[in-house]
Amino acid sequence: MFEHTDKPRLFALPPGLDFPNAVVQGVLERATGIRPEALAQVEIYVNTQRMQRRMRSLFADGGARLLPQIRVLGEIGQDLATKDLPPAIPPLRRRLELAQLVARLIEAEPDLAPRSSIFPLADSLADLMDEMQGEGVSPETLRNLDVDDQSGHWQRALSFVSLVEQFLGDAAKTNPDKEGRQRQVIERLVTRWADTPPTHPVIIAGSTGSRGATAHLMRAVARLPQGAVILPGFDWDMPNTAWAQLEDALSAEDHPQYRFAALTRDLGLTPEDIQLWAATSAPNPARNRLLSLALRPAPVTDQWQIEGPVFEGVQNATQGVTLVEAKSPRQEALAIALILRDAAERREPIALITPDRNLTRQVTAALDRWGIEPDDSAGRPLALSAPGRLFRHVGDLFLRELTSDHLLAILKHPLTHSGSARGDHLRWTRDLELEVLRRGLPYPTPEALNQWALKREGDEALQTWVSWINETLFQPNFSETKDLETWVDQHVTLTEIVARGPENSDQSELWNKPAGREALRKITELQNEAPFGGEMSAQDYMSLFSAILNQGEVRDPNTPHKGIMFWGTLEARVQGTETVILAGLNEGSWPEAPKPDPWMNRKMRQQAGLLLPERRIGLSAHDFQQAAAAKRVILTRAARNDESETVPSRWINRLVNLLGGMSSDGSEALGAMRQRGETWLSWAEQLEAISVSVPAENRPSPRPPVTSRPTRLSVTRISKLIRDPYAIYAEQVLKLRPLRPLHQPPDAPLRGTVLHQVLEDFVTQRPDEETSDAAKARLLEVADDVLNREAPWPATRALWKAKLERVADWFIDEEAKRRDYSRTIATEVRGQLKLDDLGFTLTGTADRIDQDHDGRLWIYDYKTGSPPSEKAQRHFDKQLLLEAVIAKAGGFEKLPDSDVGHVAYIGLGAQPVCINIPLSPPEIDQIKDELSDLISAYHRPEQGYLSRRAVQEQRFEGDYDHLARFGEWDDSQPGNDVEVGQ
Repeated sequence: MFEHTDKPRLFALPPGLDFPNAVVQGVLERATGIRPEALAQVEIYVNTQRMQRRMRSLFADGGARLLPQIRVLGEIGQDLATKDLPPAIPPLRRRLELAQLVARLIEAEPDLAPRSSIFPLADSLADLMDEMQGEGVSPETLRNLDVDDQSGHWQRALSFVSLVEQFLGDAAKTNPDKEGRQRQVIERLVTRWADTPPTHPVIIAGSTGSRGATAHLMRAVARLPQGAVILPGFDWDMPNTAWAQLEDALSAEDHPQYRFAALTRDLGLTPEDIQLWAATSAPNPARNRLLSLALRPAPVTDQWQIEGPVFEGVQNATQGVTLVEAKSPRQEALAIALILRDAAERREPIALITPDRNLTRQVTAALDRWGIEPDDSAGRPLALSAPGRLFRHVGDLFLRELTSDHLLAILKHPLTHSGSARGDHLRWTRDLELEVLRRGLPYPTPEALNQWALKREGDEALQTWVSWINETLFQPNFSETKDLETWVDQHVTLTEIVARGPENSDQSELWNKPAGREALRKITELQNEAPFGGEMSAQDYMSLFSAILNQGEVRDPNTPHKGIMFWGTLEARVQGTETVILAGLNEGSWPEAPKPDPWMNRKMRQQAGLLLPERRIGLSAHDFQQAAAAKRVILTRAARNDESETVPSRWINRLVNLLGGMSSDGSEALGAMRQRGETWLSWAEQLEAISVSVPAENRPSPRPPVTSRPTRLSVTRISKLIRDPYAIYAEQVLKLRPLRPLHQPPDAPLRGTVLHQVLEDFVTQRPDEETSDAAKARLLEVADDVLNREAPWPATRALWKAKLERVADWFIDEEAKRRDYSRTIATEVRGQLKLDDLGFTLTGTADRIDQDHDGRLWIYDYKTGSPPSEKAQRHFDKQLLLEAVIAKAGGFEKLPDSDVGHVAYIGLGAQPVCINIPLSPPEIDQIKDELSDLISAYHRPEQGYLSRRAVQEQRFEGDYDHLARFGEWDDSQPGNDVEVGQ
């Protein structure tokens, strides 16, 4: 197939070509005239299974022929020639072993790292081991590094790095890692070829040689008598002066052609010695020249000043290029979705290429409005699939107390109770959710669920269902450590019970479908390696389990649209299509920011012979250069993300700056690129624009029929009727009640309820003789008891108790003064007053009523915040004043009618205060008359329930402001009186 030559045989293909197709065409061209069976002897090594499948398909499409042997580089060593080499240790096992060593080191020296870093450090050490074995770096090399200027950090790092030594050297020969075994296989293969080279053609296609072991194999294949290496995306347009700048890895490894320059130097070749593999031209040679000039190494970018003004064909080079500069990621995703939809309508294949998985998810969501599901090569993360989410929800039971939102998340999961009788399960779950939303249940307990179930007497199936929840989801405290095998078994068993339901049905959907099968594969892998995990806490186990789930990917090849493809940068190297979208072109996204290395800096890595962080940037640059050379290219980026302005990708910056600094043709070409992008952005804006003009709503003041108006209100509702009548209309006429959040927060109303209970218990239990110190101690003891019972948030309990303790001395001193002239005769006592002439009943509950030595009543109310002023009480917040009216009429249970001398708010906020209002019988009668006038007014048909009639502050947020469409109107507008319900 190849003619004899004294030089290593190095071929390449230009950027923009369908690389697998061009490789196949080149093989077939060279196989013309040879025996048919000779093609079957050709060995072709590719770097991914996706390229392997593509090339097999391309060879098969050409008619009946014997196919060459197409193998993946990572699968070298699976033949009989290497059967004596021990199998590679599973990567998960090695990471578990390293995690145990890291945990012991941190326990011995806690200052080295926090315990939460055990698994990230173990993963980083495993990656370092793989890199050392792949690049042929021994532990001694690391120990002998010159680190005088950073010895302190290096000594700490060596404490961890020394942990891997027991797995390297001689130990690596008997128990090798995957990367170490691959290195041994390649070295054995190269040694064998040096003695007896194969007589049949051997080809390596598509690899850039970025890893040491692979580069070693490529050099050996290029020197074989019938060997050849085919490089993808080689820049034929870069001059020798630019190639000469690609020698120093520290300054040049981020260049897209650096790996090719290093390979040619290692082989004793120059770029001129590289031959064209197939007689196939690039889609746009002028574009390739433009990209080559834009991506010149930094030391020679001054060549722009010379070559830029005389560049020919800039209009042709940019004719198929569109630049989309969106304002936000959402706008970018929507513009991309429109481009994809347009291509789908025209039945033209198109590929979205980006390393930004968040962006691909946004584009997928945007495409869903048209029922288009893209063919995503990366699939979905297993952790976000249905089985992955269920395993994570169940695993959280090991870490924290069960909350209402967590309980409902598990019960409403599509795989929960996925056996028989799922309809009843969904119905009961809905009813339980309504119970939580209406009455609140921040931390459910078996007792609370049993009480809820007992309300439905006679429903034995419901009782069984609740018992299943109590036995399954209320796990004991997992504070102790356990071995990994026990954790995994308990986790899997518990999840299967949740999926099967109380009937213990075998029809669970947990392990079905692609996501279930992938979850089973990853969990089986964890179970197999669990004996090497040692003991760990629940938190450590869930960190490990989540990391393993995130490594899994779920693909469903049956449903996606075949013409709309999502590729990562690796997949883009082995595929080919005429139209591509290069998206997310911002620094930190493409190229991705280098991961922080906890062990060595760049200089130390170069000195040790390890890979530099810029290697990944160089590979990303090469991916960009290849993809941007396609026939039609759309480049997209967002000017802002959720936090701040973004920085354009360095390659976009270079291209824009080059075009802008060229002649007028360059500026015009750049303007045309942006204009084509603006077209898509304008369509995206039109798609999101509101096409129907909705007029703003007027300030509502509904007037329901008098017969539908409330005839019974509490004293607190009277205050609301004065300040926000619309809230009374929504609550009492429309019968709408605000729902609580699923996970009830420790808000101000709950704090008020808790404080009332504390003070009620304290006052009713107080003995006649008690010192101030004893009273304070008893107050705090009562607070502990009530808080433990009513506030299931440890931090909140501590905060609320501290606030009470801060005002305890003031409250006890005030209580002592009150006991000098009165005594408490009732707490939390209910009362009512009937206005028979109006057919109306006023109700109320007094926090506390005292009686002085003259027989007059003192009515108190506790406030956790600032109580209303006397003026506010007189005009708006009439709660205590109306309670005085009820008391004077004898409306409180078991209390005789008596004169009310005072009403008072006891404020226990940051500045404790007691606001006291003395009352005379005529004043109480006047308050009663005002109440009658107010109720009479709302019994007139023409009186409307105005929204936000007299709110105290503009920032006041009512429960029904959204219903009233507040915001479309403001408090300065008059009410819109409308009769309703006729």
